[in-house]
Amino acid sequence: MRGLQATGGAPLTGDTVDGAAPAAPLAARRIGVLAVIVPIVYLLDLVTKTIVLKTLEGREPFVVIPDVLQFRVIFNSGAAFSLGAGMTIVFTIVAAAVVVAILRTARNLRSLPWAITLSLLLGGALGNLTDRVFRWPSGFGRPSPFQGHVVDFVETFPGHFAVWNVADSAIVCGGILAVFLAWRGYQIDGTRDIREEKKDG
Repeated sequence: MRGLQATGGAPLTGDTVDGAAPAAPLAARRIGVLAVIVPIVYLLDLVTKTIVLKTLEGREPFVVIPDVLQFRVIFNSGAAFSLGAGMTIVFTIVAAAVVVAILRTARNLRSLPWAITLSLLLGGALGNLTDRVFRWPSGFGRPSPFQGHVVDFVETFPGHFAVWNVADSAIVCGGILAVFLAWRGYQIDGTRDIREEKKDG
């Protein structure tokens, strides 16, 4: 029965196997999840931004459901959901640091739920980081390095909620999943801390 428990008595998940030999293929499969989901999120964000810029920039909002949902283009110099405008370079540095941190963390990735979570976070972070480096409002000239503007275009409950984009939604969903997985004791390396659940034993 060796290999059925992690250090400290925390049982391993089904993804974690005894010995170092199977670990590399397992890690490769989890990295493969990132290799699939991250480009999907990134391209979906890039394509939707390109479409709305060509069809809606400088025009009136496109109303889908009155007072509930509309599309309009804004150039956001702040964080997700148009928060923190005026701190562009700070958020650019933070976004770049997040990308590096996720890539470093991925080296220990053995958990499928965490692979999905990190994919959403990385894809979203890369989408908005691309805007901060390469995009700026028409007619404003090229910005200083790393002070580009993120394109936001989805407006729910106009006047009462922030304007956002696909990358923002991926980041928020990834953040929610990360909190849930941490709360339930799921670890990035595929182990799970279930000591609190052993009350009936």
